[in-house]
Amino acid sequence: MREYLFMALISAAVTYLLVPLVRRLAIGIGAMPEVRERDVHTTPTPRLGGLAMYGGLVVGLLVASRLTHTGAALADSDGDAVTALIVAGGLITLTGFLDDWWGMDAFVKLAGQIAAAGVLVFFDLRLLYIPLPQDWGGSTSLDYTLSTVITIMVVVVTINAVNFVDGLDGLAAGVVCIAGMATWAYSIFLADEISGGRITTTAAIAAVLIGACLGFLPHNFHPAKIFMGDTGAMLIGLVLASSIVTVTPLDPAIIEGMNKVPVLLPLLLPAAVLVLPLVDLITAVVRRTSRGLSPFAPDRGHLHHRLMDIGHSHRRSVLIMYAWAFLFAFGIVGMSTIGVPVLLFPVVIVLALAVLVLMALPRWRRRGGARTASRDDPDDDGPPTGPMPPVPPEPQVRRRMPPPGDGPASQGRSSVEGNPVIPAHPGRS
Repeated sequence: MREYLFMALISAAVTYLLVPLVRRLAIGIGAMPEVRERDVHTTPTPRLGGLAMYGGLVVGLLVASRLTHTGAALADSDGDAVTALIVAGGLITLTGFLDDWWGMDAFVKLAGQIAAAGVLVFFDLRLLYIPLPQDWGGSTSLDYTLSTVITIMVVVVTINAVNFVDGLDGLAAGVVCIAGMATWAYSIFLADEISGGRITTTAAIAAVLIGACLGFLPHNFHPAKIFMGDTGAMLIGLVLASSIVTVTPLDPAIIEGMNKVPVLLPLLLPAAVLVLPLVDLITAVVRRTSRGLSPFAPDRGHLHHRLMDIGHSHRRSVLIMYAWAFLFAFGIVGMSTIGVPVLLFPVVIVLALAVLVLMALPRWRRRGGARTASRDDPDDDGPPTGPMPPVPPEPQVRRRMPPPGDGPASQGRSSVEGNPVIPAHPGRS
């Protein structure tokens, strides 16, 4: 456990220290585009924060590979997780960097995502089978071709789901951090039940991911000083998908007697930890295609936009989505540690949705009507992001002096601007 904490702290520290340097780079090369109509921030903010996160991930993974217990677990795993994540992460980071800096066609970016997922498969970080209980027909083994296709699909969907949810300060980093914690907890529980040990490849990947997200959040929480951009969103989506993929190469027969939930959890966990990004992704695709638009066409209909439109402040919207992600992810993992029927899951999900809908309801003002921000409102956290724009000085009112000699007769006259003319002092020329 101390090794997990150490590698997470290393990853967090490196990420945190690299962010100011990356911010200067982003400003220097102009990677801070103008505010778009769908954006919630008010001032141009530098992107490329994912470069710092990639640095933290690389250092964290290299440190993990040198630790006594974690290094042995990584070396004994079927695939070379460290090399795979460094190479695939570098490829996806480069793709996101070019997109954040110059802009990139959606299909070119998709090709980069598929290539990065292919790197993971090349280093044997892939799904080996679909785990199912014995009375459901047992696990289904996947041949190399089918394993490759399904792994790439899982990675690409996860990358885009995280990218879609990256719309508010600190949202993507926080949600992925919670997802990484849930994945880490599940892998620790499962390893302890099977072998009595707690060192796994999945837990190591999740610990480094958690550290990178925590190291970036102080710079990214509202008001954000820097955005992770596609550089960071696609990177942490790739790493999260890698942790989910590596958790499945286990023999379900070993844990069949424990509970059906742990057997199914490799299928349920991705849906649980990514419930918000996946819902946002699916609804966005349906919404855009129903209007005859491309699924990649940007709009202002995401979940976080809706929360703000109904009256929640920026920070409260983020915290509500944190609560959603935490409840779903740790609810699934928590139920796996106790014997519960699988049919109980729909009931729990319905109850969770009811609670979360109540949490998301806007708070109305005493005098009816929608919520409006005021200076006395403790939840009014100012502009969506960045400093307040400068207030222009009030225009000076021009006053026309009367010609010499008019004297008191000029009193009561008005200038062309509609302002009274100040009469000349009788004793001054």
